[in-house]
Amino acid sequence: MGGLSMEELPLSALFEQARKIHLAASESGTDQDVVKKGCEMFQKCEDMIGKLGLFSSNETKEDISTNNLKYLLVPYYLAELTEKIIQEDRIQIVKASYAKLKEFFSFCEAMELVPDEELEASSRSSGAPADRRALKIARFKRQKAAEAKLLEIKERKERRGRSTKASALSTPVESGEEDIPDDDSEEEREAWLSSINLAICKAIDLLEMLKREEEMLSAIKERQLKDGEDGFSRDALDDRTKKAETWHRDAAARIQYSKPAQPITCATFAQDVLEGRASVSQGHDHKNQPLIFGPASIVGGPLSTERERMIAQVFQPSHRMPTMCIEDAGLTEMNIMNDWQEQTKKAIEEATTSWYNDKPLRRKEEDEEDDDEDEEAVMKARAFDDWKDDNPRGAGNKKLTPCG
Repeated sequence: MGGLSMEELPLSALFEQARKIHLAASESGTDQDVVKKGCEMFQKCEDMIGKLGLFSSNETKEDISTNNLKYLLVPYYLAELTEKIIQEDRIQIVKASYAKLKEFFSFCEAMELVPDEELEASSRSSGAPADRRALKIARFKRQKAAEAKLLEIKERKERRGRSTKASALSTPVESGEEDIPDDDSEEEREAWLSSINLAICKAIDLLEMLKREEEMLSAIKERQLKDGEDGFSRDALDDRTKKAETWHRDAAARIQYSKPAQPITCATFAQDVLEGRASVSQGHDHKNQPLIFGPASIVGGPLSTERERMIAQVFQPSHRMPTMCIEDAGLTEMNIMNDWQEQTKKAIEEATTSWYNDKPLRRKEEDEEDDDEDEEAVMKARAFDDWKDDNPRGAGNKKLTPCG
């Protein structure tokens, strides 16, 4: 069948070949010739479907056989492939793809395949933002459910195929007992219905995107016709490119030095040199100047007027700028660390000597002083007792004694 031309191929074979091209174009970039060939195949499929009269406006999805369900996707596949065609007049491609998507959506609506909420939304010109958001969320959930259903059916077919192959190898099949594939099986019908539901969700999103693109392209075309200068944007881009190349060329010429300079050890000064605010030949004493952000043509030169100074201060950073360079910050942190280590050392010494070791010594000295005071008191009391023995009470008052 590979040697037959497009006109000689049956509808099923032609649809499968065109569907493979659509799948390849969806997964990765495909050559334009292949994309155009796929569009021709789907157009031929549309002609054959119309000649065969496979669908009628009086039918619903229950009246269509499983073999013919897949042909409902022909307008959708054709619209997606048409949208991928690249040509100079983009608006014609957008209009053709939009028309095919509307045809697919209208036919699915007639077959009662479109959800009621989507029909209500399409009948309204515009709705509230909350309603549009809820509708998009519901559509996304339906899309994920359809993708999960297709994946489940695919895995089920693969498991059944492996099981059938294993049983065929273990048990020989006699003549006439081969399983005849059921073209109108429930599983195949379910798979194609899920594919159509998935295509409806994607078609609605693609319709919105194509409508916006058509409006933008029409507005651009009207503006170009009104201005009468189709090459304005290209000339502006070329002018900007030329200015940028000139600036880079001048900057490369400015950074060439006649002799090697001393190595830069300050990160802030190095940043100033790289951005053109300072020269390598200038001395640096770690004085921090405020950084100025602005157009390169203004920052690199002297700010002579108030207008240039205001222009240079347009792009100022939103955060606070550093007040010292990296070297100064490192030295400050080293000094803080040294002070902290000294204080910690003193605290450790005081903690291990003042109250832990000195207190027993003081207590011992106090005990010895108390013992000395006790001995002196005892000696003094004994001497006073001896004196009282030698001098009884009243012995010195002779005038008070009675006569005798």
